[in-house]
Amino acid sequence: MSTVTPQLITAEEFWALPDTGRPRALVRGEVVESMPPGGIHGVIAIILGGLLRAWAKAGGHGVVGAESGFILDRNPDLVRGPDISFVAAARVPATGIPEAFWQQAPDLAVEIVSPSETAEEVREKVRDFLQAGTPLVWVVYPRTREVLVHRPGGAIQVLGEGDTLEDADVLPGFACRVGELFE
Repeated sequence: MSTVTPQLITAEEFWALPDTGRPRALVRGEVVESMPPGGIHGVIAIILGGLLRAWAKAGGHGVVGAESGFILDRNPDLVRGPDISFVAAARVPATGIPEAFWQQAPDLAVEIVSPSETAEEVREKVRDFLQAGTPLVWVVYPRTREVLVHRPGGAIQVLGEGDTLEDADVLPGFACRVGELFE
C-alpha cells in the first residue's frame, strides 16, 4: 500500500490562491483552513486593535494590522496571520507596508482564542511566532477573561481583568487594562 504525500506549496503560491472566504494559514507548506471567528472575537479584536492603532499613530511607533500574513519560515514555508499584529516603525521596509505577506515576524502577535481551537493549536501558533523572532505574543482567552503573555525563553505571564497589558521594550508607552477588552 502506498501513501500519498501532500503537495507542499510556497508562500508565493499560497498568496496566489483564490479566496475561499474562510480563514487559513500555510503551515509547513500545507494549507490549513479554520472556522471563521465568532462575535466576541471580532469585538475584542476591534477594541484592542483600535487601542494599539491609536497609540502607534500618536507616537509614530509603527504599523498595527489585523490578520496580516507573516512569512515565519521557509522550506517548507510557514505563513501565519495573527488576529492583531504590530511591526515597529524601524522594521517597516523602506518600500512601505507590503501588498503581499510581510517577509518577517511581527514585533507583537495577538491571538484571540476561539471555542473551536484546541490548546495544542494555540501552543503551536505561539511557538511558531516565538521561534521566528517575535518578541511578544499575547493570547486572549474570552471565556476566562485572561491574557497570557508569552516571551522568548518560555516565560508565561497570566493577566486577569484588573491587570495591565504593557511592555516597555516592544510597546513603549502603551498600557491597557485587560478588563477593557471585555467591556
